[in-house]
Amino acid sequence: MEKIPPDCPYPGCFFCVMKEGNPSKRRSSILKFFRELPSQDDDGQVLPISGLWNTAMAHPNDPEFINLGIFECMAALIWKGLKNRRWLSHDQNIYIPYYAAHIIGSYTMNMEEFAERAVPASVIPPLVELLRGRLTWVEQRVAVRALGHLATYPSSFPAVADHGEVLELAIQLASSSLEIVYSHFYQFVDRRISYHCDLLTRGMGGVEMESRKAEEWASQLQCWSLQLINCFAFKPEFLFDICKPEFLVKLPGMWGGLVNENSPAGIGLLRTICQHKLGRAPVANCPDIVEALCNIARSSDDWQYMAIDCLLWLLQDQNTSQKVIDKAAPALTDLAEITALGDHKRLGDTIVNVLQECCQAQGTARSYISTRTKELIDELLSSRQRLKWEKNMPKEDLQIKQAAALVVKLEGNSLFSSGDISGAASKYSEALALCPMKSKKERVVLYSNRAQCYLLLQQPLAAISDATRALCLHNPPNRHAKSLWRRAQAYDMLGLAKESLLDAILFINECSQSNDPDLSLKHNKVPDYAERLVKKQMRAAWLFREAAIKHGVIHTDDGTGDIYEQEADDSEWETASESDMENDGREADDDGDWKNDNIRKDMYDKATKKACDDIKLIEVRVPFRKAMGRSRLSRSFSCGTIEVGLVDSSIIGKVEFSYELGEKEVPGIFSVPSPGASNEACAGMVNSSLLLPRTFLLE
Repeated sequence: MEKIPPDCPYPGCFFCVMKEGNPSKRRSSILKFFRELPSQDDDGQVLPISGLWNTAMAHPNDPEFINLGIFECMAALIWKGLKNRRWLSHDQNIYIPYYAAHIIGSYTMNMEEFAERAVPASVIPPLVELLRGRLTWVEQRVAVRALGHLATYPSSFPAVADHGEVLELAIQLASSSLEIVYSHFYQFVDRRISYHCDLLTRGMGGVEMESRKAEEWASQLQCWSLQLINCFAFKPEFLFDICKPEFLVKLPGMWGGLVNENSPAGIGLLRTICQHKLGRAPVANCPDIVEALCNIARSSDDWQYMAIDCLLWLLQDQNTSQKVIDKAAPALTDLAEITALGDHKRLGDTIVNVLQECCQAQGTARSYISTRTKELIDELLSSRQRLKWEKNMPKEDLQIKQAAALVVKLEGNSLFSSGDISGAASKYSEALALCPMKSKKERVVLYSNRAQCYLLLQQPLAAISDATRALCLHNPPNRHAKSLWRRAQAYDMLGLAKESLLDAILFINECSQSNDPDLSLKHNKVPDYAERLVKKQMRAAWLFREAAIKHGVIHTDDGTGDIYEQEADDSEWETASESDMENDGREADDDGDWKNDNIRKDMYDKATKKACDDIKLIEVRVPFRKAMGRSRLSRSFSCGTIEVGLVDSSIIGKVEFSYELGEKEVPGIFSVPSPGASNEACAGMVNSSLLLPRTFLLE
């Protein structure tokens, strides 16, 4: 062990003490250091504190400093910063309360015995003051983290709960944390507090990194606040204070985002609340929460199982079942064939049993089920009975049924290619009725194809239902790329950005791992249409979105959408499902969703070559706002022909356009009688040449 330099200019220097070779002397020196540090006003105090912070982060389970009074020292330093603003502003002392609270949180993170030692060291009162916002949001973040750890353990929770304002402060912070960080830091690029920037980036980044870290810390501030509230939610006596409608309705929208995906956030708190009957009643009384739970249950969210748990508990409670059954049953019937989800085994059987109990209780005073819900449950129970019958059928009969289903499916593909989307959907339904229940791969394709039809028929709820059923049947669950993409588009149509984003990201991930040449990414490049949808939803699901709108940074058009720069505006004219396109009359390919990028490029180049130099397209207006892609006027316009590239085949009705010829602006129009109509069928005031995106093709 290196000896203490005899010429050290700082007697009692912490770093010199740590090098002491004699254990007894080292122990007494550290004890003395912790006792004297809060009363010292020397410069450079932040250095040993930052060293302790590093040690606590690296070795949170080491009891050495716990036994020597580190908790008492850190509590005293926080109080000093709160009471002595002159000292706080001197040198680099502004960092000390942050480091002190962080050290307390790190040492109480894993060990209950350390938390028990922290309580008599009086760490809670100064942490509560930081939680109040006596300093800044940066200190609030580490204070709520430390209090959350202390509240986790049965032995130290009462000490936290004794400070009655902690729960109220945590609820306020969970609700306002994102706006606080945005309004106090994020929006001020040139006026950010310097020590905040240093703490965020450790002095290693510029404005862009500061902004990214601020978003991450804001998410942590909200999630750690929810974790603290969650500790109180396990105690029935606190549920009344937690289950206020104005707070509950916000919980489904509180998520860790892509920067803090390991936190269950709002859905985790809802799950805890729904475990107790006192919490289930307020949740059931809010239809928006139940609907949000249904959306999360049918999504790629890592916490999907938590939403399912909430719905099942609400249905099993006779006091809440009748209030939620009509909303919960459609979502749960879609999930009834999922085998396992995380640690939940035979989850589908559990769902079926709960729904069956609800159905059997219809005649009692327990619940009332609508006719539509009753039909859904009866259909589910019939499918289970059908599965039992098929187990006793000869193998040859099952093969005949499967062959018949294939024939009908091909008929559906043919109808789809000819533009008869409704007829195709009916054929897929007929094929599903024929297909053996155990033929899961075939049923995945049928549900996914029918989901595509519902997309084109502008029925997003039906598309979500079928895509979810396909994903539940797939092995492994939630990994069928085409169904993920179709559900992402359906959620986009409903304006559910988070659900659409998660499905789109998982779709890209599945494509990157797929051996299917139609699905695998070309040259490791994310398809343009997927990239556009992800960017769009990342803007819509941005953690600071509401705060930015409130502060006038993002403007909305009649509350329906954002007004961004031109690049974002242009994307509004592109369909979310845009991909490669095929020539008119080309039949659907059973094996792929799109062709390679070269085909799209060649066809687009051909359309571009036809463009007339003296004709400029000004505007194209279609019945479905998000359906139009890039467009070109044909050179043969004088003969009454317009060529529109990459048009969504879900368009029905009149397509209006205007173009500029010389100094004149001329309006035009053509009509599309049905989704996916052939060019010949689109003859109206002008002829049209529609190039359809290949993503609409089937399996």
